[in-house]
Amino acid sequence: MTRMTPFSSPLMLGFDSMEKTLERLAKSGDGYPPYNIERLRDSDSGATQLRITLAVAGFKEADLDITTEENQLVIRGKQEDEGEREYLHRGIAARQFVRAFMLADGMRVVSAELGNGLLAIDLDRPEPQRLVRKINISVKD
Repeated sequence: MTRMTPFSSPLMLGFDSMEKTLERLAKSGDGYPPYNIERLRDSDSGATQLRITLAVAGFKEADLDITTEENQLVIRGKQEDEGEREYLHRGIAARQFVRAFMLADGMRVVSAELGNGLLAIDLDRPEPQRLVRKINISVKD
């Protein structure tokens, strides 16, 4: 028996990749590092502006990598163990992470800033131009 999904409707043409992306996002359940997403106010341009803030205490700029891959914003963090140390108690581990966010069409990364253990990534989406295009009908007789 085949599985019916909302994207299998004949009216939803070309959304196969979106369905796969949603399934992949549903499977990623790791909550590290914690993050906030906020809408920024006072936009003179009318563009949608968002800020993603990740708690990355202990990571330096060189430990972090931010890329956009297709419609995904991917943040990777990798800390190196600092040589040989003798710990009496180790509660802070050098930890790696990959955090991915799906971006809507037209979303752009404007800037990224690291300060006080928080990585802030600003995004915007300019208002798309509303285009109406007339499609000519050819007659075959």
